[in-house]
Amino acid sequence: MQDSITTAVNACGHGIWDLHPTDYGFHIELSERLDDESVAALCCQLPLNSDYEGNGSNGSVLSLYRE
Repeated sequence: MQDSITTAVNACGHGIWDLHPTDYGFHIELSERLDDESVAALCCQLPLNSDYEGNGSNGSVLSLYRE
């Protein structure tokens, strides 16, 4: 699943700073901060349901949830 997430993020032209599994799915921090429109477009391309959590120390943070 991590490969699928990485592929989707890269295909949208963004880089990943951190990606790791969690109890609920995955935590991802991008290497850049995205505006609301870019976050929405990225979430539509991800292989799991996702929520924008805000900005981390390096970029936008998303939570991805296993079904």
